[in-house]
Amino acid sequence: MDTNKVNEIVKETIISLHKKNIPATPNEYHKEFCKISHVYNFTVEECEQFKKLVQKLSKNEQLEIESKNITTIEDMIPILLNRVSKENINNLALLFNNSLKPSISIDVDKDLERFTIKIGDSPALIFEDDIQKEMQDFITKRFEADKNIVKQKTSEIAKLLTLMGQYFSDAIHSSDKGSNEVSNIKSKIQSIDMKDGMKSLSDLQNQLIDAAKSIENEMSNVGEKLNSGKSKVETLEQKVKKLEQELEKTKKESLIDHLTGVLSRGAYENSVKKIENTFMRNNTQYAIVFFDLDHFKKVNDTYGHDAGDIILSTFAKVLSKNTRELDIVGRYGGEEFVAIIHFNLKRELLKYLKRIKSIIKDNDFIYKNQKIHLTFSAGVAIRNNHNSYDSTIQKADMLLYEAKETGRDKIILEDGTII
Repeated sequence: MDTNKVNEIVKETIISLHKKNIPATPNEYHKEFCKISHVYNFTVEECEQFKKLVQKLSKNEQLEIESKNITTIEDMIPILLNRVSKENINNLALLFNNSLKPSISIDVDKDLERFTIKIGDSPALIFEDDIQKEMQDFITKRFEADKNIVKQKTSEIAKLLTLMGQYFSDAIHSSDKGSNEVSNIKSKIQSIDMKDGMKSLSDLQNQLIDAAKSIENEMSNVGEKLNSGKSKVETLEQKVKKLEQELEKTKKESLIDHLTGVLSRGAYENSVKKIENTFMRNNTQYAIVFFDLDHFKKVNDTYGHDAGDIILSTFAKVLSKNTRELDIVGRYGGEEFVAIIHFNLKRELLKYLKRIKSIIKDNDFIYKNQKIHLTFSAGVAIRNNHNSYDSTIQKADMLLYEAKETGRDKIILEDGTII
């Protein structure tokens, strides 16, 4: 290092601060020293470190630093404190996922699932312009798809109502016409003067024949229309029945996560309300188990998202198969699952948890003949130990976080038990 040049810069820095009437605090001295060294075209490692740090910030943060003429890490701290917390970013990403479910159309669900997993792996991506554009595209696609399906289903029902109204109108009209003709003939019969005998009866006979032919033709036309209408009505009835089946299927699919086959987040939360009502009435004891697959992002990066989908589906099947019907399992988001397990004695709960852990630990997931070994972490909270369901699931989430932070591949209960 050029000692003479450093001494000159130091001297010039002190003089400059004095001229500007700025106290020579460590922070102000550092700022002025970096400015003077730049004038002297002299590189100082501490000054360069600040520049490198700024380059790692977002564009908006860089612009703010430039506009405020910030040159030290100390002055940068208030800007960094304005950053959104990781918890809030996670909530925003989850909110985006839930805002599109449940929906009538499921055409974009698979693409949406992969997108939300990507966001779940790196929630901070939601602040990137291209990611925000992709989010907007998903919202637009989902709304358009739902609108088209509703339009299709309602139009078929409208056709059925219109057609039925048309045929009923024709039938009523023809019936009225025939009734009027018969009524006129009846009046003529009543007014016949029998003195005039045969001629009047002959004329009446001709009128009766003409009226009968007219009624026969009208009824034949109505019959043809009704037969044709019946065929069309039956076709429409079949379409309506098919639409009802599709709507019922869509309703069920909105309750079930299409990838894993367990309850969707919304369906899980609706089921929890019923369980809570039973708990408040009967004080039934249950536990909330929060599961999270360990290093799941690494699986996606190494084997691809198809492998990740198979692992999520298989893990969900293990949970479903080993969970009783009176209990529930739901996909909470990404690679997180949650289960409500009723029990009387603690050993019953431990038996369930050990069974799940043993199955996953002793077996491998299979993808394209490749064995992938994966573990999971879990947090377990007991509802009876808390004032509300919300505080219980928060505790389970905290215990899950503790399990992941202390080495993963473990289940932590709130009484300190570790499996």
